Amino acid sequence: MFRLTLVPLPLLAAAPVTAQSVSDCDTRASARFLAEPWEENTATFANGEVRVAAIDMMEPAGAPAYLMILSPPRNEIGERQCRIVEAEPDFGFYTVDLQNIVADYDTASGLTLRVPVTDYADGPQTPPPFPLTVTINQATGEVTATTE
Repeated sequence: MFRLTLVPLPLLAAAPVTAQSVSDCDTRASARFLAEPWEENTATFANGEVRVAAIDMMEPAGAPAYLMILSPPRNEIGERQCRIVEAEPDFGFYTVDLQNIVADYDTASGLTLRVPVTDYADGPQTPPPFPLTVTINQATGEVTATTE
């Protein structure tokens, strides 16, 4: 038996902040999956120490886009850590827009990037972008991501 529950409209408008998945890089971080053109789909921050890149896996067609992050701390041979940000494990976004990224730095939390992303919508129009907020603590290596 199903029960219909009415939710007040103001509660629907206040969408919760949702944690996104951040994991170590895997085959998705291959250069062959960098979104084209490369010069429009990569960016550097923190005097070049942090690099982000849009990844386009092509499939699944509704969620092929990921955000790759190279950042300190560096390992014993000088490589930066590599992280993949996705909507949920093994499921990306419809688009990742690095052309309109906004960066901010706070000494307590680290570098914060606000990256416009979209989800797939079944229909003729792509839904409006929403901010993917990624915080990178270069000292500890912690990378967190949320959407609003």
